[in-house]
Formats: sequence, C-alpha cells, structure tokens
Amino acid sequence: MKTASVALQGFLNASRSGDQAFSIANCFTITMANGAVEYFTDWDQNIVWGGNTFLANSVLLQGLKLKVSRGLEVDRQQITIAAWPSATINGAPWLTAILDGAFDGAWFQRDRVFMTPALPGGIDGVTMFKGRVSSVDRVGRTSAQITIASPLVVLDYSMPRNIYSPTCLHTLYDAGCGLNAVDFQYNGNVGAGSTSTVILGSGALAAHVQGLFFFATGVNGGVKTTVKSVVPGVSWELVVAAPETPATDDGFVVFWGCDHTVGTCSSKFNNAANFRGFPNVPPPEFAI
Repeated sequence: MKTASVALQGFLNASRSGDQAFSIANCFTITMANGAVEYFTDWDQNIVWGGNTFLANSVLLQGLKLKVSRGLEVDRQQITIAAWPSATINGAPWLTAILDGAFDGAWFQRDRVFMTPALPGGIDGVTMFKGRVSSVDRVGRTSAQITIASPLVVLDYSMPRNIYSPTCLHTLYDAGCGLNAVDFQYNGNVGAGSTSTVILGSGALAAHVQGLFFFATGVNGGVKTTVKSVVPGVSWELVVAAPETPATDDGFVVFWGCDHTVGTCSSKFNNAANFRGFPNVPPPEFAI
C-alpha cells in the first residue's frame, strides 16, 4: 500500500466530488553510482517539483509499474530509455554510455506527481517504484531496455561475502588492490589512419591488453571501452568500437589491464601481497 501526504489525500478527496481537475505526470530520478543525479519526466514540458527540475525535452523513459505483493520476491521490471543523439551523460551519448556501463549500480525511481493549472509544480507525488540496475537487456540505435530490480535483490547475493576463487576478487586499482591507476596510465593522441576499432599510436604496450581505454577529447569524448589486443608500438584494438571514427590527435588515456591471476599480479604488477585469490583451489571435478 502506497502512502500519500495529508495535502495530497485532501486534494484527491476533493477531486472526487468534481471540485478540482488535475493532471498526472511521471517523474524519473536516476542516481548514478558516483552520486550524480539526473531528473526526467514524460510530461510535455519541464516540471519543477520537490526543488528539482525534471526535463522533458531530451530523454524519454517508460516503465517501472506499480506492483503490490506479499513475501520477499524480488520485483524486476523493465524500463525503456529513448534519447536524442545530442543528449549526453559524462560527455558520451546516452545509448553509448549505457552500452559502456555508465549506469552500472545506478538507482531508478519513478514518482507519480499530481498537478493542477494553478500548481504546475505538483500538489505532491507518490513513489511508484524504486530499484537498482540489474542488467542491460538491449541497446539499439534509438532506445535501450534495462531491467531494474527492487532493493530486495540484495537477498540474492552469494553468501558468505568471501568466495574461494582461483582468481583475484579485487577490482584492479581499487582500495583492496592497492595499486594507483595513475602509475599505470598512458596519455596519448590518436594517430592518423585510426578507425573506430583500431587506434594507432607508438605508445601501445602488451600490458594494455584488458585495460581501460578512455577517449578524453574529440567526438568520442567521455566514451570508455576495453582493449582487446595490442600490437606493441603500433596500435590498440578495442573490444567495443567507438561510436564515431576518432580524428587524428584526439586525446585518450589507456591503462594496464589485468586477468586477475596470481601470475599476472606477481610478474606484471609486483603486487602479490595484495592478491585476493586462491590459486590452489582444485577444480570441481576433483572434489571428493
């Protein structure tokens, strides 16, 4: 059962008698993993509600219906996102950013806001659904579909937290890993003749395989992808092609990559002391 403020309850009770007419708009709040917040609405003009401006002219979101049930079942719903090519987030077009993982760990909230001509900013609103990004199901030329899971999804997490795995559980360059990404980055410029999947440059190292490749400037500014393979001193091949062919001298940053094995951690990074894996765990078929 959804709760409503006293003001909204009084307004809805009055509207039943025909004394007041009202309109309903859906307002979507997206809270990114880094703390940045975006506001959008499906109304035909911007709405100022709750001290925030919900935009109506760049990104269209549909989905996240109200569902009421008993028990501890995780509610998973789809949301469809359509965006103008000119709409960007972190410097990258929305659909490209979704494909590159910009929304990993983001929270989506849908509120239903009740308005009148006299109060276009809304009488009040009711939260219909709130959840976290579970998976990116489809990214097309004009829209994307994302599955959002309710907060109960944390009950699906594997327990205990520490899992015995041959590979390292740390994320490269995080606090547990202990390495400073700045010490393993290369700042370069796109060489002449590069394509959307192969970037030419003399700074290419074999150590960059599986590393992060970040376009800092140019038409792809803000786009992140992963290095698939390297021809040392010649080029980087990208796992996911850049949305546009980069121009010569566009700036980029590339980092060393890691396959999370103890051999790589020791020989490549000299960081075996922080390795959080169990390389001697036998394969399942050897278990007694």
